[in-house]
Amino acid sequence: MSAILLIIYILIFAIFALVAFSVMQIKLAGMKVKDFWSFIEANQMLDKLYRFAIQYKNMSPQEQVIYLSEAEKIFTAFDKVPKELWDEEYEKYKEVLKKYNNIKMVRWESN
Repeated sequence: MSAILLIIYILIFAIFALVAFSVMQIKLAGMKVKDFWSFIEANQMLDKLYRFAIQYKNMSPQEQVIYLSEAEKIFTAFDKVPKELWDEEYEKYKEVLKKYNNIKMVRWESN
């Protein structure tokens, strides 16, 4: 029984050590943990917006507003982390930005 408790304590210690090491690495990279977490969430949303940008050529005004809002959140989150972290996502980012700019232009022309 004591051997099982010892293993559990070692595993808990290892988890805390890994979390502390990760936080230290994030801070050494010059980022805040909150910014890094928002980048992770934005990265997931980038995938969704990328698929949406490819799939839908014409959006309703309501879909455009939602798309613009979500894209701006992504751009803000990506601006807070070093570009080296998201080099592999650059093509998706570029496609979302292109669709964002197109929607902005159409909405600006209609006003």
